[in-house]
Amino acid sequence: METVSSREVYRNPWMAVREDAIRRPDGSAGLYGVIDKPDFALIVPAADAGFWLVEQYRYPVRRRAWEFPQGSWPAHAGGSQTELARAELREETGLRAADVRQLGHFYGAYGLSSQGCDLYLATGLTAGQPEREDTEQDMVHAWFSEADFLRMIQHGEIVDAATIAAYTFVVLDRGL
Repeated sequence: METVSSREVYRNPWMAVREDAIRRPDGSAGLYGVIDKPDFALIVPAADAGFWLVEQYRYPVRRRAWEFPQGSWPAHAGGSQTELARAELREETGLRAADVRQLGHFYGAYGLSSQGCDLYLATGLTAGQPEREDTEQDMVHAWFSEADFLRMIQHGEIVDAATIAAYTFVVLDRGL
């Protein structure tokens, strides 16, 4: 597939939307709308045969739901993805991890967005105070057993695709 032209149609501090005119292998023309966002980090805080999750209101879907801590660097900040994962863990839950290990990289919606996710497992956790941003003021965090986690997926309390995908990586990491 060949990009014939590309134009940015919208930009804000968190994302850009572009429209690409393309030529398919058979020569026919097409159009793609693409959301460009920086890669984010998701961290799985694992402890005592369970996980720490955060719950917050997600405006685009107009509901609260549970998920693993995750985020991207603000426009004015930066660092490695491992540093980002540690920062998100501390910011959203107050937890600090003795060990943070990368489990993988994946795309959550590669049919419409260039954004990828770097996935980390956090162990050896110690408690602290969350350092939440203004946009996270309604956030709460809690520990759930793995059995509760699976039940929450089945009952629609966990609907975040990245959180569900991350759990797959955790299970694979165990060698199951």
